[in-house]
Amino acid sequence: MIKKINILASLLFLAATLSLSSQERQDWDKIKSLKIAFITERLNLTPKEAQSFWPIYNEHQSKRESLFREERFEIGSEIKNLDALSDTKAVELLARMQRLEEEKYKVEKSYIEKISKTISAKKTILLMRSEEDFKRQLIKQYRQKKGGQ
Repeated sequence: MIKKINILASLLFLAATLSLSSQERQDWDKIKSLKIAFITERLNLTPKEAQSFWPIYNEHQSKRESLFREERFEIGSEIKNLDALSDTKAVELLARMQRLEEEKYKVEKSYIEKISKTISAKKTILLMRSEEDFKRQLIKQYRQKKGGQ
């Protein structure tokens, strides 16, 4: 489960580092489309499975993105100014970070429970592996693109 969180966090970090220019927005949309195609191919979902799978998957992705934004932009901005934080504020920030980690765990647990009722346990595990594989491929392509420039 932790790997799965790291996978999306890495993908979202990549997306967050992109500016919101129209070309880069199109690139992010293309990445999302490629991920959907990758997962669809890997899982070989039946039409019935797909009908119930994708709404759960998309809702989960939305929740994860929201938690990532909170972690990256709200908490992250406070961490950047760590030296300026009072001890009291640091204690509050640490408690907030712990609550966020707990929330991420709850979101993941709920997601696994919901998705495994929609697709088999084997396909659920395959989904988790596929997301990790997609992330690795994306990072590899990104590095190749950066190295070629």
